[in-house]
Amino acid sequence: MPETVFEVDTDEPPDEQPSPIVNRWHPDVPPAASVEPGESFRMECLDWTGGQVNNDDSANDIRDMALDPNHHLSGPIEVEGAEPGDMLVVDILDLGPWPDREWGFTGIFEQDNGGGFLTDHFPNARKTIWDFDGVYTHSRHVEDVRFPGLAHPGIIGTAPSHDLLETWNERERALIDRGPEDETAVNHETREEEPPLALPPEPNDVLLGDMDEDEVEEAAEKAARTIPPRENAGNCDIKNLSRGSRVYIPVFVEGANLITGDLHFSQGDGEITFCGAIEFAGWIDLKVDLIKNGVEEMGTDHAMFKPGYQDPNFSDYVVFEGYSVDEDGTQHYKNSTVAMRRACLDAIEYLTNFGYTREQAYFILSTVPVESRIAGIVDLPNTCVTVSVPNEVFDIDIDPDTLAEEASVGDRGDVAKPS
Repeated sequence: MPETVFEVDTDEPPDEQPSPIVNRWHPDVPPAASVEPGESFRMECLDWTGGQVNNDDSANDIRDMALDPNHHLSGPIEVEGAEPGDMLVVDILDLGPWPDREWGFTGIFEQDNGGGFLTDHFPNARKTIWDFDGVYTHSRHVEDVRFPGLAHPGIIGTAPSHDLLETWNERERALIDRGPEDETAVNHETREEEPPLALPPEPNDVLLGDMDEDEVEEAAEKAARTIPPRENAGNCDIKNLSRGSRVYIPVFVEGANLITGDLHFSQGDGEITFCGAIEFAGWIDLKVDLIKNGVEEMGTDHAMFKPGYQDPNFSDYVVFEGYSVDEDGTQHYKNSTVAMRRACLDAIEYLTNFGYTREQAYFILSTVPVESRIAGIVDLPNTCVTVSVPNEVFDIDIDPDTLAEEASVGDRGDVAKPS
């Protein structure tokens, strides 16, 4: 087993961990450990909420969650000899839960506290708990579904330089000031308010590892939120970035300062409920190397990766199509977000034919390794997006040809709701 270079204790709060947690991007966070190129090592991780979610049948914890502290991440890890302009090579060797915590959770957030991709259709807090059985998972809240997960880190990235951090903050603030653009906004009469366009630095509840308290107060004013993916990779939430994958991440500071966490046991394309993967606390084994001057050598200043080919061997899909026309009939110009929403909504309604509630179907799309694709992007005015749901994950047959035989209004359980 690789040496553990970052430790956590799930019985302790995030600010009292054996190794200091980070929840913002900033170049001056001191490394928690140092490794050499070619070295393998283990990092332990809290779940992304820092332990705010319980293994129970109430969604109170989702409804009442404090979101400003999230994500709770492990690192930074210094890679000796790494310099700006290098490419950090990270092999994901393995990851998983601890033997006494073989469970995870998925949530739908309140519309006014986090929301989600379909928050106007699902405005209330809900939760599902998933139990792990080796590579398989199932839930008491979504019956007759069992599947192998594609475990992966939702977040893995390197620290930004001061210049890059300033660029992030300037461009995201400009987006907020500019406001929504007509052809990219999704407006519906049922939506009470539009979600924020970006999340600027939030100085409350900031954790910056072992940084001195006085330095934290100053750095917190500029430290970037970990919510979006950026040039340093970060919160990409790519379900195929699983065991055996090799990630190439640009280096922006001396030592690279690698950070990871937000572990997912499984996820569909898009993590559409926001807390949309099967989130868990556990460990991840990594190996690092360097390509000197790799950004110039490879001709890219963004992250890239090679998948580990650990995908479940699904072959029988039911595929739903969506186009750039929203629910009230408004035509948008090649808007893939609108198209993805329509495909997901159709898939949700279809699954209710088999006795699932709409919330259960929403959770299925967010956690099962569904395949979402931009199928057509050139044919104006519509972009075509497909969402492919694998039939093999169900204990029933959801094939349209057998719909009349298999459709059921029987009880398939229910998701957890606030008590």
